[in-house]
Amino acid sequence: MLRYIGVCFLAFLITFSSLVSAQQSALPKRVQANYAVTKNGLPFAKVRELFVITGNTYQVESVTKGIGIYALFGERQLTSQGEVSRLGLKPKRFQLHQGRDEKHSLIADFDWPNKILQMTVKGEHKEATLTAGVQDLASYPYQFMFLPKPLKNRLLLTMTTGKKINLYEYKVGNKKELIKIADKQYSTMHLAQVVNEMAEKTDRKDLWLAADKYYLPVRLVMVDDQGQKLEQTLTELHVE
Repeated sequence: MLRYIGVCFLAFLITFSSLVSAQQSALPKRVQANYAVTKNGLPFAKVRELFVITGNTYQVESVTKGIGIYALFGERQLTSQGEVSRLGLKPKRFQLHQGRDEKHSLIADFDWPNKILQMTVKGEHKEATLTAGVQDLASYPYQFMFLPKPLKNRLLLTMTTGKKINLYEYKVGNKKELIKIADKQYSTMHLAQVVNEMAEKTDRKDLWLAADKYYLPVRLVMVDDQGQKLEQTLTELHVE
């Protein structure tokens, strides 16, 4: 009997490993995406992103460069490095740098064995409790590739900004929305952030993910509590 159970368990592990391996092999190994950003309808910035999987590790680099007067703020650089697990991306280190001013730098180290997020904010040390699935500002757009499809009506996303960990809730659209961008048409899934009206800040972020392009973001709209609107739209995409 024990031998039978052992054989069955081994067969399960082999099958499960094969499914995980098949899922990962079906994913792109390299994604290069460029975006145009507007603020209240006017040119604001350009974003260049590079996502690379090497073996069981990943790296994301995102650089935002302002247009016109906004260029004076310097480039905003986001990087995320970590592992690729059966549940998707598992960050190890996240960094944010704004221009040459180190006071605006943020560093987050993910101590998964001890379930602690070690953060350096303006030179000061902070800690937060890590839970499974936490992403960062650079990794979260690529985590959608790993989520089981179809998505349920509600999606919870836990993410660190480098200062703290926040929980975001999104409502998933029931129907695919067709969006035409740069003479290309994408069938997208719309994720609308559910805002807590009782919270001090009521920023809202909506995402449109390309269902036929590994659920990569092709459009992002964010409206803050002052009514300022930022819109980020895909201009160029290369997937390998």
